[in-house]
Amino acid sequence: MSSPGDGDASGRSSAPDDAPLDEDVAVGEVVDDLPDDSSAADDLAALVDADLDLTADSLEDLGQTAEAAVVEAVDVAQRLEVERNELRDLVQRVKADFDNYKRRQEVQRSEQRATAAMELVRELLPVLDACELAVAQGHADVAPVEAQLVGTLAKRGLVKVTDVDVEFDPNVHEAVLHEEGDGPPVVVEVMRSGYLWNDHVVRAAMVKVKG
Repeated sequence: MSSPGDGDASGRSSAPDDAPLDEDVAVGEVVDDLPDDSSAADDLAALVDADLDLTADSLEDLGQTAEAAVVEAVDVAQRLEVERNELRDLVQRVKADFDNYKRRQEVQRSEQRATAAMELVRELLPVLDACELAVAQGHADVAPVEAQLVGTLAKRGLVKVTDVDVEFDPNVHEAVLHEEGDGPPVVVEVMRSGYLWNDHVVRAAMVKVKG
């Protein structure tokens, strides 16, 4: 007669009927101890979203900085263009003023030279009168000197007023004698020669007028 706990006829010991249930309980406990995969995924997703938000904010800040830099660059370019235009206008005005100044100086120098030359001719009038009187009195040796002097001055613009039978012109004639006659006044005699210097009257001719 066999005792309880002895093995069966095949020599194996018999296991309790509830052994498989104990194994199921152990597996369940292990599964319960494992981390919740859905919670970890949610945490990872939250971290990724946070990183994406930071990246988006950074990109937005960078875009705003770049836009501000572009606006500032455009503003600087516009100010530089305005300053360039103002400087160009100033240079043009200065150049125009300087050109006008040079023209005025040239005109003034030209007038000064003409005035100085006219004064020289005026100072030479007594010499010309003396030569003319000497020739009229028969001093033939003075004639070449007078001709050379008058010819040299004529090249510079001297014109001798000695014409007769021409209409009286109060601008170049000075009437000292008058003879009755018909028609407009006419120069019938030149009593002292007159002189023009480049169309300017140096001295009016003293004449006798008829008419």
